[in-house]
Amino acid sequence: MSFGKNLQYLRQLSRNMTQEALAERLHVSRQTISKWEMDSAKPEMEKALEICRIFNCSLDNLFREEMNKQSEAYSNLRIEVLSGFRYVEYTVISTEPESDALGRMYQCAKENKIEDPKVIGWDFPNLSQEQINVFKMHGYTAALILPDDTAPDGYDIKEQPAHKYAAIHIDRPFDNPFVTIPGAYRTLDDYIRTNGLVYAKHEVIPYFETDGESMDVYIACD
Repeated sequence: MSFGKNLQYLRQLSRNMTQEALAERLHVSRQTISKWEMDSAKPEMEKALEICRIFNCSLDNLFREEMNKQSEAYSNLRIEVLSGFRYVEYTVISTEPESDALGRMYQCAKENKIEDPKVIGWDFPNLSQEQINVFKMHGYTAALILPDDTAPDGYDIKEQPAHKYAAIHIDRPFDNPFVTIPGAYRTLDDYIRTNGLVYAKHEVIPYFETDGESMDVYIACD
């Protein structure tokens, strides 16, 4: 655990706030911030509480957790407003549903002659405890983004309005997927909290991932 690394991480999450900008808000010198981040000094309690207020975190977060869990695979942490789009989706519930769900959407794209299809996906949450605990199943929904002139037979076409998302890019997500992908969601959670955002409560896809050798993870926020 390192207070200094946590402070540097929080600055980066807060739209890359500079040491000078943080120093101005705390009424200290930039050199003081630098010493804190190198762990050669610690703030007094009043300043520590002010840091918590600035970054919407707790003292436990700041001093007792290892907040800086960002991997070198992560980049382009951002807020992005996605334009509205039309899509069809397909859900599979099994022990390994992802490849079947994604494969169905790529097959749909091929059948409808959609070049360079954009496929996204997210965990399907509506499973019974028996499916989860006894049969070790989970659910996954894949969706194909539709061009304006495309209406595949046999699918209900849905519409997503334009909306704001917190997003992060992952290089080589499948080198260590059970660590890298959940870590991206944790980083986005930190980013949303630090910047005073809230999770979306509107009728939008709450989160999704793009498919491919690299990946972008999106979480809807207001």
